[in-house]
Amino acid sequence: MATTVSGHPAVRPFPEVRSYPTHHCVTGSLKHVYDFHGYRISEDLLFGLGTGLGFAYFHIKDTDPFYGGRANTAGPKQEGLEKTAGRRTGVAVASHATSSTRVAQAELRLLLEAGEPTLVYVDMGFLPYFDLPANYHFGGHVVVVAGYDPQAGQVLIADRDQQLHPVDWDVLEQARGSTYRPFPPRHTWYTFDFSNAREPRPADVRAAIIEVCDGMLKPPITNLGVRGIRKAIRETLRWPDALDTDALRRTCFNTAMFIDARGGTGGGIFRYMYARFLGEAAIITGEARLDELGNELNAIGDLWEDVAATFSAAAELEDPADLLEPATTPMHEIADREEFLWQSLKTLTTDHT
Repeated sequence: MATTVSGHPAVRPFPEVRSYPTHHCVTGSLKHVYDFHGYRISEDLLFGLGTGLGFAYFHIKDTDPFYGGRANTAGPKQEGLEKTAGRRTGVAVASHATSSTRVAQAELRLLLEAGEPTLVYVDMGFLPYFDLPANYHFGGHVVVVAGYDPQAGQVLIADRDQQLHPVDWDVLEQARGSTYRPFPPRHTWYTFDFSNAREPRPADVRAAIIEVCDGMLKPPITNLGVRGIRKAIRETLRWPDALDTDALRRTCFNTAMFIDARGGTGGGIFRYMYARFLGEAAIITGEARLDELGNELNAIGDLWEDVAATFSAAAELEDPADLLEPATTPMHEIADREEFLWQSLKTLTTDHT
């Protein structure tokens, strides 16, 4: 597929970098790096191997309520999708973060001068090629810096779309150093060693599936997993008591975007991606039933899309509260069907370990 560069012609991609649409910013960026190093693997398989699917509901003080479909985000108790997927494909993945702008810039320059595409976390609200509402910020976004021209003062960014985007160096730094909550990027970047890369084994796939099932069925707190879905229903109906109309409208917009494909979930709050992973898992493990359960998860993703559409409609109303109950009604069925699916998937996978 041909590489397309938007805007200024000066900056060029590194050799072997190709642009193509992707579904999720983390797995899409990983795929760009894996492809560059000659390891051809699907986004869906990276997502599944990385224990990427979950559910989370949070309403942190001084921020808007948040629905999320990701799990295994890097932190004190989780290694993060990037490292988990790497471990299950024989790729050594190292994360780096710094509070020093000087250090972050120097380290990135060294990698780029060596011709190494680099995965970095950014606040997408600062990226000029997005058409986002004013004052929108999300620092959990991941891109690959895929080209560098120090004379032009620009880098070339591979994101989720077909094009590669020239971005001024100081704009990239602003996006990397954003302090907006709840997900400041903290100048985070990743490096990769493919010297021992290998194909994922059936045991890797089964272990990854079991971890997702456990996260959905036995979460450590009620904000997560199937319990989190049920909590989100209750808490969403209370939003009018905690948010003014503008904040409520903004929250409905954001909730819709982080369920449907606009927010980088691949649609259906990541359920479509994981359903396709289960199809690949069926081939790797020889267990055809995984593909059948993937079809059920795909249908659940359709219900999540209905939820997103109603939240989108609510964001356009004079009083968004009018549609909060219709938006959450399908989530009762979603929670029941997901609980049964994860139980079935856990039983099936555990029986073969």
